[in-house]
Amino acid sequence: MSRAFISVAFLALLCGCGNAPGKVRTMADPHGGVFNFNETQPLTSIFPLGITRISEQRVASQIYEGLVRFNANTLAVEPALAESWDVDPSGTVYTFKLRAGVHFQDDPVFPGGEGRELTAEDVVHCFTSLCEKGNGDQAYWLFQEKVAGADDYHDSGAKGGQVSGITAPDKQTVKITLTRPCPNFLQSLAGAGCWIWPKELVDQYGGDLFRHAIGTGPFRLKVSRPEEVIVLERNPSYWGRDTAGLALPYLDAVRITLVQDKDEEIAQFLKGHLSMVTELSLEGIGVLADSVDVKTGKRRFNVASTPAFAVQYYGFNASKPPFNDIRVRKAFAFALDRHMLVDSVLHGMAVAAGHGLVPPGLAGYPYSMVPGIPFNPDSARLLLAQAGYPGGKGFPRIQLQVNNSGFGYRSVASKVQEELGRVLGVAITVSAVAPKEYYQRIERGEALFWREGWVADLPDPENFLALLYGKNAEADTSKPSTLNTTRYNDPRFDALFARSMTHKSELDRMHDLAEADKIAMQDVPLLPLYHERYIVLLEPNVQGFAVNPMELLDLRLVKLARTAAQARVADTSSYAMRLASGRNVSMRGKLRSDSNTKVAGLGNGPVRTSSALMCP
Repeated sequence: MSRAFISVAFLALLCGCGNAPGKVRTMADPHGGVFNFNETQPLTSIFPLGITRISEQRVASQIYEGLVRFNANTLAVEPALAESWDVDPSGTVYTFKLRAGVHFQDDPVFPGGEGRELTAEDVVHCFTSLCEKGNGDQAYWLFQEKVAGADDYHDSGAKGGQVSGITAPDKQTVKITLTRPCPNFLQSLAGAGCWIWPKELVDQYGGDLFRHAIGTGPFRLKVSRPEEVIVLERNPSYWGRDTAGLALPYLDAVRITLVQDKDEEIAQFLKGHLSMVTELSLEGIGVLADSVDVKTGKRRFNVASTPAFAVQYYGFNASKPPFNDIRVRKAFAFALDRHMLVDSVLHGMAVAAGHGLVPPGLAGYPYSMVPGIPFNPDSARLLLAQAGYPGGKGFPRIQLQVNNSGFGYRSVASKVQEELGRVLGVAITVSAVAPKEYYQRIERGEALFWREGWVADLPDPENFLALLYGKNAEADTSKPSTLNTTRYNDPRFDALFARSMTHKSELDRMHDLAEADKIAMQDVPLLPLYHERYIVLLEPNVQGFAVNPMELLDLRLVKLARTAAQARVADTSSYAMRLASGRNVSMRGKLRSDSNTKVAGLGNGPVRTSSALMCP
């Protein structure tokens, strides 16, 4: 498809908002409008097996679906491509019945360009690919030690073969056999790695799965310009319907700009060019005080907030000095006051990590079993002296690798630099690494001390502790380790983690996970810092938007109030003309901010219930 054709199609998409010729929509019709948002975090993949970042998941989840999904309001598992499923009495055989008449999105890879029907063989192919070493490495942990034959297939390095526990008895049936009962297996199937795509996608476009995407989801990829913009249009053949029987999604299109400056993003939102903003910069906190126009009394935007199932931490490369000495890692851990970081740097918009790696709020997890790492300057100095660096003397200058695109990452790092110098007398250099290289350096073991974060793929403590499971660490140091980036490998931790998967009792499972968490916090392969809040700013005309601790973005049921949607067409079209013509689009604007502002109610509590700050 030529660039000229793409530009014309893109312009028509946004200017026309998807109205059918000759059709006039009534005010009661929920359909129509373009939902605009920006991603400051870099996107490297929107293909299910390559997704590692929440920014990538937000985009790809509009295109792809799995057999099941998480309800964006309750986080309960609900049917998606599978309309139903049965589990045998042993709890090890899952039989899924696919919805009839579900089609992949139209694409030239199919005869006549029309998307073919989804079959059980497509699911088998996707799940087999997930188990292929070197292909599904980012997502393999979803099936690891769970699905029969998955480990043997993965370890063998086979390609295009058969995983014994994944079969298709007929066109509409998928059967998955587990090695043992697994209480969170349906949650695993809702993960991004289990989203379904056609074999033709990789066969035809395998070298460029960012500009090409084919799923069964509510939106299909229309324009993909790396580092500039992604445009998704309504999938006219989408199977979903609302409770009234109306076709989903309601929106005509979704536009995602890829500008990495958070303050420019907020400025663009305040000018009415974006429908939402997720997260804020420290400098942008003051915007929360401007949700109501003081002159007119009208609401400028709505705010929704919830504690996130997420953790921010600093990782240590324990294979190299000085962090190969556990006394040094513990000294760094004891020297940092995490409550001070949250209060003085993040203005209370996070929760200090008090019980290991697992964030608060996950049902059934015995947090009290996992002692937090205390702030103990005296012990920190003693440990460093015992390691041969009294008062920091002789300690090498260490680089702390951070990125600038997240909430307070650089500011927290600067404070950590100051505190480690004050408490331990060590010299730390804060190094901001380019987005393209950031995670590559970590995964290749080139970083010595770095910031990293994790948002839950599934609402279970296992999801966080998998970051430290030895089998998720690449033993060959010449190869990248994508999940267990610290390459922590402790037999005691691994035995407890593996045993937790064998319990029929949820109480016993959680007990073993907590014991494993406790062991890791004693070894300190990483230093948990805090658990963030998920904050979303929304234009007042946005309706049906669900905010949840996993930061899932489900735009199927989102709609724009009719009068506001109509008022936005001229502005959106103007923006589209400039972008379609190839000229740069400025996102400059004035941002009111107050770095000293601490927002009441956005601290350690539950989701806000103030009517002034809730979505319509």
